[in-house]
Amino acid sequence: MSEIIEGPNPGGLIEPVHAPVHADREQVFSRIDSYPYRHRIREIMRTPVRFVSADMTVRDALPRLIGAGLSSLYICPAGADEKRLHPHDVGVVTERDLLRAFEMHGGETLDLPVERFMSKPIATAPADAFVYRAIGRMNRLKIRHLGVTDESGYVVGSLSARDLLRLRAGEAVSLGDEIDQADSVPALAAAWAKLPGVARALMVERVSARNIASVISRELGALTRQAAVIAERRMRASGQGGPPCDYALAVLGSGGRGESLLAMDQDNALFFAEGEPGGAEDRWFEALGTHINDILHEVGLPYCKGGVMAKNAPWRGSEKTWRERIGSWIRRSKPEDLLCVDIFFDLRGVHGETSLANGLREHAFDLAKGEMAFIKLLVDSAGTMELGLNFFGGFRTDKGRVDLKKAGLFGIVTAARALAIRYHILERSTPERLAEVTTLGIGGLHDLQGLIDALGVFLDLVLAQQLDDKDNGLAVSNAVAIKRLSAHERQRLRSGLESVAQLDWLTRDLLFSA
Repeated sequence: MSEIIEGPNPGGLIEPVHAPVHADREQVFSRIDSYPYRHRIREIMRTPVRFVSADMTVRDALPRLIGAGLSSLYICPAGADEKRLHPHDVGVVTERDLLRAFEMHGGETLDLPVERFMSKPIATAPADAFVYRAIGRMNRLKIRHLGVTDESGYVVGSLSARDLLRLRAGEAVSLGDEIDQADSVPALAAAWAKLPGVARALMVERVSARNIASVISRELGALTRQAAVIAERRMRASGQGGPPCDYALAVLGSGGRGESLLAMDQDNALFFAEGEPGGAEDRWFEALGTHINDILHEVGLPYCKGGVMAKNAPWRGSEKTWRERIGSWIRRSKPEDLLCVDIFFDLRGVHGETSLANGLREHAFDLAKGEMAFIKLLVDSAGTMELGLNFFGGFRTDKGRVDLKKAGLFGIVTAARALAIRYHILERSTPERLAEVTTLGIGGLHDLQGLIDALGVFLDLVLAQQLDDKDNGLAVSNAVAIKRLSAHERQRLRSGLESVAQLDWLTRDLLFSA
């Protein structure tokens, strides 16, 4: 099980592939423009989408294109609900498409329907993805327009090359699309191996570790999704056929929260539409999950030490099975029965019918809302946080290092999750959960902001230490060497640890408020 940071590869049946990052590639990363890694597509997309009906003539459509200064129009079926359109229902017609139409058909073009010249279905990118994802996709597909989708898969915005004109980030933005297009395990490993170089370059550009963690988590989701694509292909090639029903694959824990750094391991689960434990569907998905977990391990994402993996029975099941499982969790009376359950509330669907997984997460929040006995047991089962400071205000170290997962990150993440469950806050990231609590007026704004700030400090220091350890051939961990910190960094760390020292009473006060 992983939370924010995890230890090195624990080993397993399959040795991970280590693809080298060449010096020239590192030089490219060192010149990266950080804007696409700081901002999400939703911040720059055009919304609402300018839809026109498929049967509209070019004559009627042109004024809408020219009058709004657009380079494209999106086409929907006549009479369709424009707020509930999936990409396969939508087409796009661009300035260039219409110019080519006039070249071929002359003036007759004006009286022809726009659907005659559209491209369908449209290429898309998720609204909550970072901008570099859109740049990489446009570059690969050699297109100038993308639709933008929300979490339900509906088209909610549009993005054009014009919108991205000033956002150039060199070759590094291709990372995400290289993962998406990898058709073999070595190709997937080679793309994944670029991640530390991107993280290093972003730190040089002074991007916060919180944002870098979001980028890493996004690519962890993409890696997991592509492992499933390759796994499905293996299943078909071996004669086991395709999926027996709709299903979703999700990442849990830090990957779901958007808080993974460079030493993560696997936390994933499978959700399928129908089937009983041990039945034909379950056996098929057990095989699929095994392939997925093996592929990820081979690529360099280690098996989960706690067994939170899709191949294991507790972490896969039909919708019915999951609903029964969730109900059972909330009725349990012993902390040992709830090990690893907490990270389920962080899950994010990354492949397949993701609404299946995300819907079950919401169901868990609905059932757990206000269930104080369950929430208390969930906190207790997570264990205790270690103090990072001694009685005199000095750092508690082991071989000169402070483990910032045990002394800080763990406690903040656990508290924010418990509060989110208590108050039915569906946000995934720890800062967003704490920010939502502040809006409820039940706790000290200063104390909660202090935790958000401390989280940022801990992530900054841990990521810098991880990159330094990788450069020196050391195993990546959560522990930060005090000796390498500047006086300013030590003061930031001390302030952060002082904030979390009061976490236990603060959390319990907030949990049991009105």
